[in-house]
Amino acid sequence: MLLTVLALLLVVLAITGVPLFVVIAAASLLGFAYSDVDLGVIAIEIYRLTETPLLLALPLFTFAGYLLSESQTSHRLVNLSRCLLGWLPAELVIVTLFSCAMFTAFTGATGVTIVALGALLYPALKEVGYNDRFSLGLITSAGSLGLLLPPSLPMILYVVVVQQLNLGEPLSITRVFVAGILPTLLMLFLLGLWSLWVTRRDVIPLKAFDRKEAWDALKDAKWELPLPIFVLGGIYGGLFAVSEAAAVTALYVLVVEVFVYKEIKLTALPRIMTESMTVVGGILLILGVSLAFANFLVDAEVPVKLFEWIQHHISSKYTFLALLNIVLLILGAFLDIFSALVIMVPLILPVALQYGIGPVHLGIIFLANMQLGYLTPPVGINLFIASYRFDKPVEVIYKATFPFLLMLLLAVLLITYAPFLYY
Repeated sequence: MLLTVLALLLVVLAITGVPLFVVIAAASLLGFAYSDVDLGVIAIEIYRLTETPLLLALPLFTFAGYLLSESQTSHRLVNLSRCLLGWLPAELVIVTLFSCAMFTAFTGATGVTIVALGALLYPALKEVGYNDRFSLGLITSAGSLGLLLPPSLPMILYVVVVQQLNLGEPLSITRVFVAGILPTLLMLFLLGLWSLWVTRRDVIPLKAFDRKEAWDALKDAKWELPLPIFVLGGIYGGLFAVSEAAAVTALYVLVVEVFVYKEIKLTALPRIMTESMTVVGGILLILGVSLAFANFLVDAEVPVKLFEWIQHHISSKYTFLALLNIVLLILGAFLDIFSALVIMVPLILPVALQYGIGPVHLGIIFLANMQLGYLTPPVGINLFIASYRFDKPVEVIYKATFPFLLMLLLAVLLITYAPFLYY
């Protein structure tokens, strides 16, 4: 009865527009009060987050991402890619896919990628001969990639949530970072393959390789090229912990963009800091109250009851995975990725473990579906961002992205049922 009332309360408050952290905190307070548990447990959960070393990486990578999105990094990245790959067939398609994935990985925001890189890539795709519908679909779809590449903020948050649950399944961020690389390459490969097939009759002129142009582009981007080395080489080479890599990255980006390129004025830093830390503060607040609510759900044996109910109706691990994909796809279309992570992972992970699905496998499935959710009609957020950015009716964006959505769905199914790709 209590859980029914709480569920109704959550729905009513959410519908009336109450902030998510207030909804979750209210449900936690009522649940613990009804169960005669000291309400100080919520404050303890929020405080416990401060003892998580990995959490330091979240604000630092967020700040670095905001700095990159405010600078001309996107222009240099696209220009360098075009100069190096311009001689390949469908080079601009390849540039679009890889540039968007890398930019999203570092900025942590798919919408920012569509806005920042779309301004460069959409006219370029049209100029070389790709039709309008294909160009819109490619950029909107590519903008959602990158959430499975380090140093993706959702990947960091997922590991933080799992570590806080203390379910006896150790999980390191390095392991999850490595696990996300092949699935992302698979998505890029399938989108590239589809793009080559659908544009096979288009006559797209190749750009001859120009050594001077390529050298100039390399010199322009020389200060940003070491960024992946800091993150990937530093972490996997054992030079840095993830939090240390985040600190080095944030400091390096700050120095380069403010003092070397001088594209960000010192007077703009307070605004950028405020905007980036406001986002982080919101995530941490939701995370704290969500973990408290997760503790209440565990005390009320909700995951156990949920598992018993699912096991009664679903005996196969593979059927459970299919159901999981459907649920996550729907959630991804309606919830932002951070809210979905902190609300659903504490519920889903204990059940998944009972079916023999480990935290790495679940994390990749979860984030891959969230990527897909950004493109899922009727309310996928990237569809509306692209509609606004390119001044096109959202119905046009729906039609343009649908074939790409199907290819990504195929990738998600392969990721789900072939964990040997990364596990």
